[in-house]
Amino acid sequence: MSFDRITHAFAGNPLDRAAVLRTDANEVARLLASPDAGIVAFADDRPLIAISDDGSRMDIVWLKPADILTHRADGSPLILLGVTQDAEQGTGRTAGKTGAPRFACRIDVGADGEPDPAFSSLGKFIDLRSLAVQGLLARDQLGILTQARSLGAWHTRHTFCANCGAPTQAADAGYKRICGGCGAEHFPRTDPVAIMVVHHGTDCLLGRQAHFPEGSYSALAGFIEAGESIEEAARREIFEEAGVLVGKIAYHSSQPWPFPSNLMIGLIGEALDKTLDVDFEEMEDARWFPREEVISMIHRTHEGGLFTPPDISIAHQMIKSFYGQD
Repeated sequence: MSFDRITHAFAGNPLDRAAVLRTDANEVARLLASPDAGIVAFADDRPLIAISDDGSRMDIVWLKPADILTHRADGSPLILLGVTQDAEQGTGRTAGKTGAPRFACRIDVGADGEPDPAFSSLGKFIDLRSLAVQGLLARDQLGILTQARSLGAWHTRHTFCANCGAPTQAADAGYKRICGGCGAEHFPRTDPVAIMVVHHGTDCLLGRQAHFPEGSYSALAGFIEAGESIEEAARREIFEEAGVLVGKIAYHSSQPWPFPSNLMIGLIGEALDKTLDVDFEEMEDARWFPREEVISMIHRTHEGGLFTPPDISIAHQMIKSFYGQD
């Protein structure tokens, strides 16, 4: 069983997030005025992507402020993502913030959900899931878009105060919203999910829900509830969904999942026995799979057409890792 750390899809963001500068409006304005500043445009949740002539490579389109800010959607903040780390770094918290500033914002879309046709000459608006599956965009660029999409989605869902219901306004370069009524401050949230590969010896517990593609089986997972540790949540979910009691648990890795803003916390758990009591209201199926069958599912050679999730998912990577298929 390999526990080598990998960079999952949607992770690997290389930017210095420059958090110390967010609260200083003058510093943010300075970054925006930099000749190297770039803004990635989102049409709803789809970033603008350039595709090479031969279709073999994709890249983020970094627009100049003058080219995009007039298209910014009403109420959409300009979000400071950070600065690139390709410049000489100094010392101290504010030193070395001399890389290219990177921002994100959402642009207006028409009734058909499409942006101004002028953008079509620059690239194509493509959703993140498709970008990850196609694998033509560098992992570090996908990580940057993950940050941008998660923050953008949070802003669209939190335009009103949960405390008093009054409208909120973006602040701190997109990392806070302030209520204009009661003054409450609201911050971006990340929802943690425990996902666990459960094994008994070399057998592996996998399950599927009704919305999964036909033949797909994955590791079991669930949201961590208030007042739960990661381990408690994982054991509870496995017992609720499959009736399996889990003993030892080891951390494997984590993955940001920007749909809209989850953090998948990957674990390897050892079942106390192979008793199954599946909750068929929650799960369509859950069963124990022997090692060789799981390996055939990983490589999509299973004689019954069963398979694990695509390699962009942490479930796929953990299952591969457990069976030494890295």
